[in-house]
Amino acid sequence: MKYSDPALVDQLAARYALGTLSGGARRRFERLRAHRSDVALAVAAWESRLGRLAQSVPPARPSPRVWEAIARRTMPPARAESPAVPARGGWRWAGFGFGGFAAGLVAAFAFFLTAPAVFLTTDQLAMRTGEKLPQSYVGLLTDAAGDGKLLVSSLRHGRTMTVKVIGPLAPPAAGKQLVLWAVPPTGAPFVLGGVPGSGSAVSQLPDTSERLLSKVTRLLVTEEASATPATPGTPVYTGNCAKLW
Repeated sequence: MKYSDPALVDQLAARYALGTLSGGARRRFERLRAHRSDVALAVAAWESRLGRLAQSVPPARPSPRVWEAIARRTMPPARAESPAVPARGGWRWAGFGFGGFAAGLVAAFAFFLTAPAVFLTTDQLAMRTGEKLPQSYVGLLTDAAGDGKLLVSSLRHGRTMTVKVIGPLAPPAAGKQLVLWAVPPTGAPFVLGGVPGSGSAVSQLPDTSERLLSKVTRLLVTEEASATPATPGTPVYTGNCAKLW
């Protein structure tokens, strides 16, 4: 599966937020979300949309019978408000089971709306209210004229980096390629990865972004004959590396 396809990531994020992505696919997507900022952002965006949709539905007060059914299904017999009614037939048992399940869904949904922090991380909850984005390292690189060209991002403890082209790039010279560098205040610059000519690209980092970028203040892009040059050439695009938290 091509997880580098933004359209596919958005579709999976929507299914994940809706709860229709299950089994191994959901577990794989959760691992992907933990290490890729673009996936985490896509999920948070869908959770925000669906959260607003849920909040637009007027609250409904369940009837006393619903709470009694929940009590019979969840409490020990000694604590139940009223004893469970013995089933007189298979259809009564099945109907009661479905009713209890539906009541549980209503209660869980109501609890989610009133106490979303129980189900969401701090960052996810903040995004639903429009306060902030997930903790990430981000960089905006511009050309000599100050026009934005590249957006670089990586989750704080992630092991992948997303490079998105936000402005037209001048094609590199023949036999050359664009290489992204991290520049710490002290020590030599080091290569982070390649740069796509358009769209966006996700690449693996040699270590977590926290270890690689915690002391990096600048990013730059150069044209190089190799993907792993020892030292950077003349910068084509430059920008600051910032902590988003």
